Amino acid sequence: MFFPRYFEMINDCVEAFFDDVIGVPYEEIHISAGVPTAEIRTQFKAPSRHGDRIALVLECVKVGRSSLDLSVIASSQDGEVRFVAELTLVYVNNVGRPTSWPVQIKEKLTKELKGQS
Repeated sequence: MFFPRYFEMINDCVEAFFDDVIGVPYEEIHISAGVPTAEIRTQFKAPSRHGDRIALVLECVKVGRSSLDLSVIASSQDGEVRFVAELTLVYVNNVGRPTSWPVQIKEKLTKELKGQS
């Protein structure tokens, strides 16, 4: 599998998390703000081949004033870990400067912290 596809999958997973779990689709956020990825670290544990089905599991690790640390683990159907990613998102205003998470989003993110839910 061409490894940049993994990064597309991670982004799709993050967007689905905001939409399905937090209840705030990226489309809404991007009207007046943004949530760019400031850092991503990825360990590729095993190769994937075209046609393999993998599942991604996302966990909130830390919520800061304007940052959000996430973990994404991708595994095959038989449970083999294919990659592990740790990423930091930053909530930014309409001119790209870090700004505090809106209260209602931060509360929902905090409820999703690993070990909290």
